[in-house]
Amino acid sequence: MTAAFLITGFSKTIITSFACLYTTYGADLTPAAMQTQLLAIVSYATSKEIPDVTDREIRAIFDVLLNLAPCNFLVFGLGHDSLMWAALNPRGTTLFLEEDPKLVHKILARAPAIRVHTITYTTQLYEADHLINSYKSEINCLPPHVHLRGNARCKLALSELADDVYNREWDAIFIDAPRGYFAEAPGRMATIFTAAVMARRRTRSGVTHVFLHDVNRKVEKMYAEEFLCRKYLVKAVGRLWYFAIPPAVNVSKSKRRTGTVPFCED
Repeated sequence: MTAAFLITGFSKTIITSFACLYTTYGADLTPAAMQTQLLAIVSYATSKEIPDVTDREIRAIFDVLLNLAPCNFLVFGLGHDSLMWAALNPRGTTLFLEEDPKLVHKILARAPAIRVHTITYTTQLYEADHLINSYKSEINCLPPHVHLRGNARCKLALSELADDVYNREWDAIFIDAPRGYFAEAPGRMATIFTAAVMARRRTRSGVTHVFLHDVNRKVEKMYAEEFLCRKYLVKAVGRLWYFAIPPAVNVSKSKRRTGTVPFCED
């Protein structure tokens, strides 16, 4: 273990993170969890790729995961940092959702233990303004009627995910995908909306911790303020916003009857 930590190029943040995990869990780690962590260490130490998420942003997420783990952790996006996220949730369930089948095969070839589902998005970034201005006209997009599975009438809802996603309540959600930097890209409108719905429909105790990356971009910021809500914003670190969203349990009876409750006004 000491030798692995001393490999040149491994960042101080990641060293600290894994050291904390081993101190916390120690011998309780399963062989699979330990293998994932060791593989993540070697991968980060030897790769020439630079993660898009900064050390400070990683630390902000890790601090939450350290208190939650083992937890249910849903990650939109797959990439160079995926091994790390899986390793930072030992004994928990970390599931990745990725749009690019080629990238899925590439990552699984290197780390076959990672849990990942491919996903198809039906939105495009140039639709962002229209979708946010029109969703209130569809009752199935609005609390308390909004739902995900099979909700084809609400274009912002990811309605055809694997049962594995719908059948589990997620304690933490990290949105770092899909692509959102050109007009025909899927954009993160649906992932932000879906994370908000998942958080609102939580039945277990506690809040849902939602992390959104690239909030320096117009669409991410606009949709975060509409669906994740400023009042639930806990911390902003670099290009990362961290929200702690409670279940929606306090909607008044009158608002329930109208079905026109904006996400951040109930």
